[in-house]
Amino acid sequence: MTVAAEPGLHAQSIVENVARVIVGKTDAIKLGVIALIARGHVLIEDVPGVGKTMLARSLARSAGCKFRRIQFTPDILPSDVTGVSVYNQRDNEFEFRPGPIMAEIVLADEVNRATPKTQSALLEAMEERQVTVDGVTYGLPRPFMVLATQNPIEYEGTFPLPEAQLDRFFLRIGLGYPDAAEEVSIMNRQQMVDPFDTLEPVTTPAEIATLQDAARSIYIDDLVKEYIVALVSATRSHPDTSLGASPRASLALMRGAQARALMDARDYVLPDDVKSIASAVLSHRVILAPGARMRGASGETLVAEVLGRVPVPGAKPRVKAGR
Repeated sequence: MTVAAEPGLHAQSIVENVARVIVGKTDAIKLGVIALIARGHVLIEDVPGVGKTMLARSLARSAGCKFRRIQFTPDILPSDVTGVSVYNQRDNEFEFRPGPIMAEIVLADEVNRATPKTQSALLEAMEERQVTVDGVTYGLPRPFMVLATQNPIEYEGTFPLPEAQLDRFFLRIGLGYPDAAEEVSIMNRQQMVDPFDTLEPVTTPAEIATLQDAARSIYIDDLVKEYIVALVSATRSHPDTSLGASPRASLALMRGAQARALMDARDYVLPDDVKSIASAVLSHRVILAPGARMRGASGETLVAEVLGRVPVPGAKPRVKAGR
């Protein structure tokens, strides 16, 4: 059994537990767990009613984490997210009343319905893992993860996320409609009782923090790092892009590949780990040129083309001392 085997079992138990509620979307669940282990944030983009909110709630409960939901609307203020300082007449001083962002897993529901000013309140929390209110900085708990949802087909009354904020999302996932058999299974499971009501935690926040530390220690060969850089660089030089992925994307690919290896109970990263998460990590970070959009191109098709073009290196596992 490898060093990563036991943490890998913990990670798989989260996936299996969430799958009791979210039917037929194992790949999306795995991506959510990978982001949690890699200390990243997730943008869930899909049509209404496919389980975006339920995925976030099930992930939080399975991980044993404190969960808060923020329903974004045009009139929500930054203080509604971060918290506010209130004058306490009894103590004759101001006291901080934390906002919902202070939870361990936060659902930013319909994030693109909030104004840019309120959306920016998430930036410091997502990147620095802290919030500043009235000049005082407050640290966020560990683990800390933001799962934001948005509806890709509604544009009236929405404020598109700026590139700077999109880049802070570790990955973007979609759920899609279930097939006929899966939809029947969903109805059968919910006919008498909602399976979420019987969902129990399988880990604790402390164990999630241990998983995060274990993922950082997963070995990644320089050849694989060079492969990651080649993929990201290819998005910048592609003729269909007006702006390619940033160095933050390279870091996300590395961290995500380490988490993916941990889930497979390996203590080293393979190029396949990188390839399996490349679309989720890169596609929302690529801005297409106008001509490419007119041809119907997308970030996903561009990343798929890059994956087919950049040669895969021969990665080698770590050689341990004494062998």
